[in-house]
Amino acid sequence: MPIIDSIDDAISLLQRGELVALPTETVYGLGGDASSPLAIRQIYATKGRPAGHPVIVHLPDSGDYRQWGAPADHADALISAFWPGPLTLILRRQAGVPDEVTGGRDTVGIRMPDHPLTQAVLRGFGGGIAAPSANRFGRVSPTTAAHVHDEFGPALHVLDGGPCAHGIESTIVDLTGSQPALLRLGSIDRKSIEAITGPLGTSATVAPGTLKSHYAPMTALLLSSDPESDRARIESTGRTVAILKASDPLDHARTLYAELRRLDTLGVDILIAERAADEGLGAAINDRLTRAAHEFSTD
Repeated sequence: MPIIDSIDDAISLLQRGELVALPTETVYGLGGDASSPLAIRQIYATKGRPAGHPVIVHLPDSGDYRQWGAPADHADALISAFWPGPLTLILRRQAGVPDEVTGGRDTVGIRMPDHPLTQAVLRGFGGGIAAPSANRFGRVSPTTAAHVHDEFGPALHVLDGGPCAHGIESTIVDLTGSQPALLRLGSIDRKSIEAITGPLGTSATVAPGTLKSHYAPMTALLLSSDPESDRARIESTGRTVAILKASDPLDHARTLYAELRRLDTLGVDILIAERAADEGLGAAINDRLTRAAHEFSTD
């Protein structure tokens, strides 16, 4: 795995149109110049990502979001409260934003990551960086540089910023409709958003990480409220099982993807993930596990 020696190396690679895996407080992102259609197409090809599935633009803390998205009600208040941090806003795109970023739609997702190394890269780069999670499309997101290497091998440059502090992807709020809408749960919960926006509605806007099947390990995964009972039932059929127990929500979220990756290497037939308490951060954890388990049936 080519470990980048300095922030300047990362900036130089990005300026040459190459991709660099970057650490954020949520997960590692597969970064490329958001103003370059060629770089964005390279991200799609590397991930195996469908061309119509938009990517999020990451901005420096010195940047102006209005270069990418049009102003909207509540945008400035949410930015003041939660940026830099794990909140993505969906806004109407500005003229000049490449179709490759938006999936050809009239909306764009933007956020300001809260990681010192990546913020230094963004400031030095001087523009937006598109950075979907640095993994094969639909698979478990990476929260360490080693996870990125597991996905892509030595061909991809990685800026190693250590383990991600939050461990699950950003909350996504759509501000393009008549009522703000919550598109994806994350570390910033519904109540915190609604304290600023008022009640959140629903939206059909397409956004990253909202497919029914996503974040999936290679091993079949069952989300369970009673993992020991499900273990006994499944093992009675001759199949082998490993269990991912729920724990303190902050620790559980931070280690969720690392544990799924570790359990995926055990060679068992089925992984059983215990359902977290379905509130606050636990609801975001259950969202990820529900999508990861979407295609599995024990019948």
